[in-house]
Amino acid sequence: MPTKNLSNHLLHNYTVDSPQIQMNFIPISVIILTFNESKNISACLESVKELTDDIIIVDSGSTDDTLSIATSYSTRQYHHPFENYSKQRNWAFQNVNSKYHWILNMDADHRLTPELISELRSWFTNGIPDNVNGFMASRRTMFMGRWIRHGGHYPVYHGIIFRKGFGLCEEKEYDQHFIIDGKSILLKGDIIDIITDSLTNFIARHNKWATLEANDILNLGDSNKKILPKKNGNMMEKRRFQRMKYYSYPLFGRVFLYFFFRFILKGGFRDGKPGLIFHFLQGFWFRFLVDSKIYELRKMENK
Repeated sequence: MPTKNLSNHLLHNYTVDSPQIQMNFIPISVIILTFNESKNISACLESVKELTDDIIIVDSGSTDDTLSIATSYSTRQYHHPFENYSKQRNWAFQNVNSKYHWILNMDADHRLTPELISELRSWFTNGIPDNVNGFMASRRTMFMGRWIRHGGHYPVYHGIIFRKGFGLCEEKEYDQHFIIDGKSILLKGDIIDIITDSLTNFIARHNKWATLEANDILNLGDSNKKILPKKNGNMMEKRRFQRMKYYSYPLFGRVFLYFFFRFILKGGFRDGKPGLIFHFLQGFWFRFLVDSKIYELRKMENK
């Protein structure tokens, strides 16, 4: 199927009603964070309803139809005020009464692919080694109806599942990942990530995130509950190493080098017009904004 048609199929028609998926559940509890996600939550729950009978919503005060939609899927619901993503996740791990000892973490704009579900079912059927405490999978970013496959943006692996008591969310205000204590299995299947519903929201969120990223870079030593950069570590540790390598280059100059590397050398131009918009905004404008805020904060500190 051509990429454009595949992307539209995944974005608009995605369900898990596939003959390849059997109806038996596996022992995973799914925790989904929500806040006014009526546009997303139904498709998210459709993608997990054949995986498990323990779907948990942790909501931070939705005023739309999010919770009523979630109720129709027999979810269990918890309510907790949102401070930041990391604290919300870790609150859930400490306070939610999950049915199973494996936890799958999702946001409302995520979708499990049939391939990922089938792969997980195979692992749980055949047995997971005792020294394995987690699973990692790549995000499949969807932007303006297009799968962003190039520019180094795919595959990008994240910890998504861990045994209860063997994982937590690192204490960062932006770009948080899950720290998994022990060995992780790298899954071949993806999680679809519908990253925005409009350019207006995309820009507004990245403006907020630029502030958090700038603060994080200027306060790297504030917490020991973070993924450490390791050149030869796991996929998340390698990516963190690359991130810190990027920030070792000169302010502003690194932005131009990064965009050239991403859009030209890594083939971001192959993602078409949606890719041009995405790679420029996320790979240049956002990075330039982060550096501008770092520059501003340093000037304020030196007054």
